[in-house]
Amino acid sequence: MAKEDGEVEILESGDVFFLYRPKVEHEKAEGPQDVERFEMVLKPEKHDLYRLIVIGRKRLPEIDDHERNWGFVEAIAHAAEQMKDELHEKHYETKTRGERTRPAARPAGEGVYAFLRKGRNGYFVYALELPKTPGPAQRSLRIASEGSFAMAIKNPDREGPSSAGLEERREARYPPEKQAEFGNRRFIPVDPTLLDYEGAEFVMIGARRDPERAYGIELETEPETLDTAEIVKALRLKRKENPVEPLLTGGWA
Repeated sequence: MAKEDGEVEILESGDVFFLYRPKVEHEKAEGPQDVERFEMVLKPEKHDLYRLIVIGRKRLPEIDDHERNWGFVEAIAHAAEQMKDELHEKHYETKTRGERTRPAARPAGEGVYAFLRKGRNGYFVYALELPKTPGPAQRSLRIASEGSFAMAIKNPDREGPSSAGLEERREARYPPEKQAEFGNRRFIPVDPTLLDYEGAEFVMIGARRDPERAYGIELETEPETLDTAEIVKALRLKRKENPVEPLLTGGWA
């Protein structure tokens, strides 16, 4: 039976981890100017699945201004060991500069998330567990204590905005039954299973700062410490390589 227009359907829930990477050859980030890119990892509840997602503009969209931002799925992993390689320090050779070092990711937030459907719209909502109080790093990355974003998935068979988007060779290739969900539309409300493919692209728009009250749902957060933090355990982070100060104090590292 079809959902009523105002009824909220929870499509998926789980753990969300926010991370950032300092620029190449930077030992640490002193501020947003030193950030190479901003990422989040989604770990659906009761599934051995990790989605590594890159968020454009190196931050979440501004909620109050209903800002629009672009993102894509960089990697899919079915075990923490596979995701670990994506987040640690990497060394690579260049023709002109020799060996270069790409710094390891820094954890900047941990919490819970859900994908919702309300009427014709889809939403990504979250609530932080760590840090307890957002600090300078979270404010620059636009990671509020909680928030919601309207979210839609791009049809890879249709052209996107000229100012954003992946090259055609990097776009998702969905199986026929998944591609059929788009029909002739450029975007459709978020279906989280469409994010299970590398190269999946989406747009997100700041919506509300109070998702629980706005949608009548409960985001079940729990008190966390560094010893219990899922982001450290689930992603196999090394504290020496992946400094945890942003997760605890909200400062840069």
